[in-house]
Amino acid sequence: MGLPRFGRPKGFEGDSSPNLYVANCGPAVGLSYDSIASVFSAFGELKGVFAADDSGARVIVSYRDESSATAALEAFDGHPCPDLGGRSLHIRYSVIQPTSQVNDSVPVSLMASELNIPGLYLLQDFVSIKEEEELLAAVDARPWKSLSKRRVQHYGYEFCYETRNVNTRRKLGELPSFVSLILERISSFPNLDDSANIVLDQLTVNEYPTGVGLSPHVDTHSAFEGFIFSLSLAGPCIMEFRQYAECAWLPNHTSSPSMKMQSPEDDKSFLRRAIYLPPRSMLLLSGEARYAWHHYIPHHKIDLVKDSVIRRGSRRVSFTFRKVRTGPCQCEFPQYCDSQR
Repeated sequence: MGLPRFGRPKGFEGDSSPNLYVANCGPAVGLSYDSIASVFSAFGELKGVFAADDSGARVIVSYRDESSATAALEAFDGHPCPDLGGRSLHIRYSVIQPTSQVNDSVPVSLMASELNIPGLYLLQDFVSIKEEEELLAAVDARPWKSLSKRRVQHYGYEFCYETRNVNTRRKLGELPSFVSLILERISSFPNLDDSANIVLDQLTVNEYPTGVGLSPHVDTHSAFEGFIFSLSLAGPCIMEFRQYAECAWLPNHTSSPSMKMQSPEDDKSFLRRAIYLPPRSMLLLSGEARYAWHHYIPHHKIDLVKDSVIRRGSRRVSFTFRKVRTGPCQCEFPQYCDSQR
């Protein structure tokens, strides 16, 4: 289950609540969730300890009953707590925020096989820590292009965000030498009989600051062929996959790739899957995963993975490798294909 939605304690008009908003407490000030739970559990059974916000310095301590929360508040509010590094805690009651919206979280898997999406693969530790450092140093030595919320670099061909396509008549050159090792390993990627014949000629490097994600999208069928490889470096993230029942987000006329599309967010009927991408892991989208599922990175600073709270790093850098398509797409998913609609 996802993180509960707690209301801010400002303006709370109740005498008490089983939930406590605790400031000056959390991973950002050197206190683990386990250590916090251990101290507060002395006053009663806990439902859990949750992040109150993205700061890492404020938590919600949730009890089974109100009397336990009251006892903890009276004992700790405004007083140093020896078992929590001597920190003075600032505590108020909090409440779970009622909502009629669909929960915006989805259970997160650690393995691609758990998602049951054909063509989706994830290899962990695809590069070593030393190789990761060298790759990051290589791109940081080159100029970045700033977008609204992130920075990018393009190699081989430049991706045009306005048309969601590439200009095949304007080649930037060969892929840089610092990714040669990655390309060599991709050529022997397991589970794909024809992976050795893959010739990748386009690379986009994305740098995501903390809390910045990616809107739901399918890489344009007519722009790229059937294999998309994405290497995650520096920081972790959650990637969600969505398959929409309707295809209103596709342009009606393939002759105009720049046509404005309806946002997939307007369609609330979709299947959802999510996977955790640790640093140095390589994700492959192929077949149905590439052609028929939107992929999406939620705009979070904190993710819940198997009941563990994972803070995103100060940056995440992805290397996405693709093969530019030179003709129309003839995939097996015409309902999602801009070439076949």
